[in-house]
Amino acid sequence: MTQIHLRNGMLSLVAVGMLAVTAPAHAQDACPNRGQLDTLYCDENRDLVADAPKDRAKWRDPSTLVWAYTPVEDPAVYANIFKPFTDHLEKCTGKRTVYYPVQSNAAEIEAMRSGRLHFAGFSTGPTGFAVNLAGAVPFAAKGVGTEVRGYNLLAIVKASSPYQKLEDLKGKKVAHTSPSSNSGNLAPRVLFPDLGLKPDDDYKPLMSGGHDKSVLGVNSGDYDMAAVASDVFERMATRGTIKAADFRIIYKSPVFPTSSFAHAHDLKPELADKLKECFYSFRFTPAMQKEFNGDDRFLPITYQKDWAVVRDVAEKSGTPYNKAAYDAEAKREAAAAAKRAEELRLKQQNAPKQ
Repeated sequence: MTQIHLRNGMLSLVAVGMLAVTAPAHAQDACPNRGQLDTLYCDENRDLVADAPKDRAKWRDPSTLVWAYTPVEDPAVYANIFKPFTDHLEKCTGKRTVYYPVQSNAAEIEAMRSGRLHFAGFSTGPTGFAVNLAGAVPFAAKGVGTEVRGYNLLAIVKASSPYQKLEDLKGKKVAHTSPSSNSGNLAPRVLFPDLGLKPDDDYKPLMSGGHDKSVLGVNSGDYDMAAVASDVFERMATRGTIKAADFRIIYKSPVFPTSSFAHAHDLKPELADKLKECFYSFRFTPAMQKEFNGDDRFLPITYQKDWAVVRDVAEKSGTPYNKAAYDAEAKREAAAAAKRAEELRLKQQNAPKQ
């Protein structure tokens, strides 16, 4: 099973087996509708997310709230970015609120499933797994004014490269990010083939481990092209981590919804409602607006409506949001991470001595 350790302000997971926690056989025998939800949960009102437990004794009202944000980039960056928001939540809810960075999508999902996270921001693709396997209930997304903002899948190459269109990348080194990522893996598998480039046939996707790592890999020449989320690419350019002029975008997809913010299904309903109120009343600081491309607030969303296009991509890519697909993707993600670690070790070992 998965053990979770809190050390030095970090939430780290030592994965000995993904989502090994299983429900008792009788846990939800009376559930009239479950859909794709795990057997731990029930969806009697058919809104595609887990209902709150009927047994009030199972409602959670913790004295300290623990939350995390999707690890799309360096997790430590967001501890400072979100501090004013975390402080706001403490005052608004009247509860101590702690932000813990997580190192992977799988770690974040497992942390909510095991009860270690009370609410969290999940990236677009993993939101579906969080809903079905961890009982996450999405309720907010970043936006500006009254508009929930989205992002695009970008196919990026170096500006100095000869590549002008997707089909030019046949047989080349193309980076995807992680198996569960929407723009970093699932959407390219659905959208690229119609444009002359079929993953696994025309190239072997190389899992970089993150959108930022894919962008930096293209910049350094490790990859010829990468499929990345536009918001991450734009944030890296805004920070000065990269120069946008060093890249050329050869494909831009239609808009996808950005990260969702979700609470655990078994929070006491009054606490869940208070949490939503606190999210919606917060206005982003100038630093947050700069980091999140001008977004200035959290706006209401529902998984059923706002994630319909993402669920469609997942189904068409052969990666439905169920436990079997998650387990398979988690194994591939772990194998890719081990391979990257070994490549880094060999690179450091063979580096010239200073």
